[in-house]
Amino acid sequence: MSKLDYCFSNGYMVLRPDRASPVEVLHLLISAKVGRNRAVDCFTSTEIRSFRRRLGIFFNLLLQVILLTLAGPLAALGAAVEFVLNLVDNILHGRMEYPDKSSPTYRSMTGLIDRRVDLDRSIKPTDSRFDAALCVMASKLAYESEAFIRNVVTRHWQMEFVRFYNCWNEFQNAYTAQAFVCCDKPADADLIVVAFRGTRTFDVARWCADLDPSWYKIPRLGRAHAAYTHALGAQRNIGWPKWVEHIKGKPQKVYAYYTIRDTLKDLLDANKNARVLVTGHGSGGALAALFPAVLAYHKEKAVLDRVAGVYTFAQPRVGDAILAMFVERNLDRPRKRHFRVTYGDDALPRLPNDSSALHFLHFGLGVHFDRSYKLKVLRDIPGEATSSSPLHFVTSRVNSAWELGRSVHLPFTRGAYFREGWLLLLMRVLALALPGLPFHRVQDYVNAILLGEHIPKDN
Repeated sequence: MSKLDYCFSNGYMVLRPDRASPVEVLHLLISAKVGRNRAVDCFTSTEIRSFRRRLGIFFNLLLQVILLTLAGPLAALGAAVEFVLNLVDNILHGRMEYPDKSSPTYRSMTGLIDRRVDLDRSIKPTDSRFDAALCVMASKLAYESEAFIRNVVTRHWQMEFVRFYNCWNEFQNAYTAQAFVCCDKPADADLIVVAFRGTRTFDVARWCADLDPSWYKIPRLGRAHAAYTHALGAQRNIGWPKWVEHIKGKPQKVYAYYTIRDTLKDLLDANKNARVLVTGHGSGGALAALFPAVLAYHKEKAVLDRVAGVYTFAQPRVGDAILAMFVERNLDRPRKRHFRVTYGDDALPRLPNDSSALHFLHFGLGVHFDRSYKLKVLRDIPGEATSSSPLHFVTSRVNSAWELGRSVHLPFTRGAYFREGWLLLLMRVLALALPGLPFHRVQDYVNAILLGEHIPKDN
């Protein structure tokens, strides 16, 4: 990828693990002239004099190189593990059938860890928690295949499935966005939901994206996370044109932002009273946060005004203070519409970290749930500064023991809907030795929204 690919930006720094030879990586430790390093794409005059910042880039590149080397074996391992777990799950639930990936019953790791697909029917559309409860289930469902999503939306939720998107991006070594759109009724709909898929358990490309502090400085928009900008559909050389021109005679490519925006325009034209919810878990939350930012960047006021809420769960950082002010000015005034939900000590909302903290920060109304599912409204994630302290080694294991006990106790006090399956309980037991499991805790976000207090609409 040449530096001309970045001419839509007036500043950029993109890490290139595919060009990170041992010489280039070690060069970061001894030279401040990172602009001359093939493993870092930026202006050739760029210098980073802080050794601490260069050390952060060094370790980030090294980790990405190792992960990308393991991408093939991990993908094969992930496919095998999912297949075996689906087979075991079928047997345990009395279905003596061979797992078929195209089947509407074949589950991802996320779906196997937390089997719930039904909405909590005690939360009605008039309930103040309804939007958040629907969004957290939609963000969880986004991890599944199109057949599975279609089956759940139409049969379990009694809603209208609109479209599943497996999108394209113009940049090498960048992952593609996946999302689905549904609405509550086939005609005269009142509600439209856009849900972006997060990082799957064995998806190494997304692991690298979540860790990567690469950025573009886009005029009017500020610094934006490079990987999420790619995934949403930024174009080579031209960045974010308002319309993408397709070459005649060539197949039309599906870019996440443009395709979903056009779908929403059609749906909103056909359903005059409909409002829109945008959601995602993990890196899906990052895409959900950037999507309205690009709408505002293109002055798509007709669509943006119909966005009733953006609910993200375990969302990583996606931009700097300028981007934060831009989004808050266009989305959170005169009322709050961006709700960023975090739980416990989930690691992903703390990424990208290290030297990227100079550029990346959180924005939106921060809603944090502790391990008792008690809600606090915060801008910063609690405990971030002490997560690597020696005391954390002890407290993390105590917290894992607390979560295991809570999981066993919860269905007796709150009902069968909160009963956890064998795989999730096994992961909670393993978490006593390996804190952080079960990975990414999507089930705890569901529980927090359903059991916690309603999310406040302002500060």
